[in-house]
Amino acid sequence: MGRWPENVQIKEVGPRDGLQNEKARVATADKVHWINMLSESGVKEIEYSSFVHPKWVPALSDAHDVGKRIKRHPNVSYSALVPNMKGLELALETGIDGASVFMSASETHNRKNINKSIDESFPVLQEVIEEAKKAGKHVTGYVSTVFDCPYEGRITPEQVVRVCDKLFAFGVDDVSLGDTIGTAVPSQVEQLLDVVLSRYPQESIIMHFHDTRGMAIANIMTSMEYGITRFDSSIGGLGGCPYAPGAAGNVATNDVLYLLHGLGINTGISERKLQEAALFIQNKLGKTLPSKTLASAASQS
Repeated sequence: MGRWPENVQIKEVGPRDGLQNEKARVATADKVHWINMLSESGVKEIEYSSFVHPKWVPALSDAHDVGKRIKRHPNVSYSALVPNMKGLELALETGIDGASVFMSASETHNRKNINKSIDESFPVLQEVIEEAKKAGKHVTGYVSTVFDCPYEGRITPEQVVRVCDKLFAFGVDDVSLGDTIGTAVPSQVEQLLDVVLSRYPQESIIMHFHDTRGMAIANIMTSMEYGITRFDSSIGGLGGCPYAPGAAGNVATNDVLYLLHGLGINTGISERKLQEAALFIQNKLGKTLPSKTLASAASQS
């Protein structure tokens, strides 16, 4: 008793992180219907798109239209990824509740992803964060490659803390620490959280795991043992980073729910409704999603 938290909050990132790397294009109307399905599932936060230049992520080029057309559920917070002031302006027009900024703990990955060095990225993000806060928005800072980088290899906790310190100083409400290529094991999670939680409160840390090596669930369990109660996940296991070769999808929300509910942890999310939303997007993409729980449920139906 007492080993696991009573409640865990899931941010559903499938509409953004899930779709950004998909070759099949999902029609705007289908995205809107899908996000509306997610809104009815009990998920408390949905990251619905990214306001990056359409040239870089064409799959999300309809971010503004999607944001205008989705039905806002009163119990759901709707956020979007914003890379710069232009992206923030467009996102604010759609009525976002939260803005997410992003950079990497790895110098090389940051250059590949943002086309800037880490030090060059800081003033850009500072302006976005400060303006989003002035507009009364919640701001999350995504930090990518916090364990391993596809170009540089192992990343130290000190590299991660350097970025987090700056983001918190700029005014972010929380940071999401990303295992972008999905290679971390629980001992790495322990090493990072030992350092991170000595500097920042548990409530301000979100963990974001990809499942390339099948370790995401184990890493989530380790994080919960450290008192972490907020996680990003993607319905069906959709996802992958365009600038992280070999990265598989995010940990599947369906699988995370199976774990959490099996442990007696409350999420407020309906597994049935989430499964329906996963089957909907799976059909629209014309591919089988990697979620083990989704595949098991489908085979029994």
